[in-house]
Amino acid sequence: MSTHERAVESEVRSDDGTTIAFEQSGRGPAVVLVSSALADRSDTRKLAGILAGHFTVINYDRRGRGASSDGAAYAVEREVQDIAALIAHAGGSASLFGSSSGAVLALRAAAAGLGVDRLVLHEPPFSVTPEAFGPPVGFAGHIDALLAEDRRGEAVKAFMVQAQNMPALMAGSMRLMPRVWRTLTGMAHTLPYDLAVMGDTQQGRPLERRPWCAVKAPVLVLTGSRSPQGFERAARALTEVLPDARHRRLKGLNHGAVVMAPKKIAPEIIGFLQNRPVQGRHGVGHE
Repeated sequence: MSTHERAVESEVRSDDGTTIAFEQSGRGPAVVLVSSALADRSDTRKLAGILAGHFTVINYDRRGRGASSDGAAYAVEREVQDIAALIAHAGGSASLFGSSSGAVLALRAAAAGLGVDRLVLHEPPFSVTPEAFGPPVGFAGHIDALLAEDRRGEAVKAFMVQAQNMPALMAGSMRLMPRVWRTLTGMAHTLPYDLAVMGDTQQGRPLERRPWCAVKAPVLVLTGSRSPQGFERAARALTEVLPDARHRRLKGLNHGAVVMAPKKIAPEIIGFLQNRPVQGRHGVGHE
C-alpha cells in the first residue's frame, strides 16, 4: 500500500446484531487480522499497511473494543461468528493472522469450519508443561470480581502480571503513560473474553487434539527467540496435533513483535500466505 493510499473504514453485522468495525486496504487475496488481549485494530495497523501491498487486508476491532459494539452476553462462539461475517464480506474465504489469544481465536474459527484458506499464528499462549506460564487457578473469577467492582486498573495489572508474566514493576509503570493506560483500562471489560477463548489450555497439561485437529487449512506458527520458552513448547505441541502445520522461530523477536517489529514479522506472513514452501515442521528464521 502506498503511503498516500488510506484504509477504508466499514462495518459488518454479526449474527447477534453486534456491529464489527474494520479498516480495509490493499488488493488481492483476503487476510483478516485478529488482535490479542487488550488490543484493537490500532495495534495491527502498521502490520496491515505492510501486508496491504500484497493482500486485501481486513483489520478489525474485536467486539467490545474500538468502534465495534458489544453483545448482551459473551460467548466465544459469538466471536467466531464475527470472523464469519468478515469472511463473508471478503467473498466467502480468507486467510487469518492472529497473535497471542487472537491466534487461538483464529484457530477456533478455522476449527469451526469457516472458509479459512491459511492461518498464521504468532505465539498462541498455550501452557503445555507444568512449569510453563499461565494464570493461577481461579484467575477468571478474580478478574470478574475486580470488574464487577469497577476496579479496571487492578484487573489490567493482574492480567499483565499473573497471565502474561510481566514483572509487577513494569506493569505498574504503565500508569505513568496516561494515554496508553486509558486505552488498556478502556478494554478491561474484554479480559474475560480472552480468558474464555483460552479455555482450559493454560493449565500446564499436554495439548489435547480436539478441537484443533479439525483445522484443515495449512498453518504457520511463529515464535520469537527472545520470548519465554513456553511459547516455543506450545508451538511445537500445536504443530503435532494439527494436520498441516509448520513452526518458525524468528531470531531477535519477542511477544510484542506484531506491534514493535511488524517489518520483521511481515515477510514470514507474506511468504506463507503466498504459498511459498516452509522447510520442515520446525524451522529457525534469520535476523
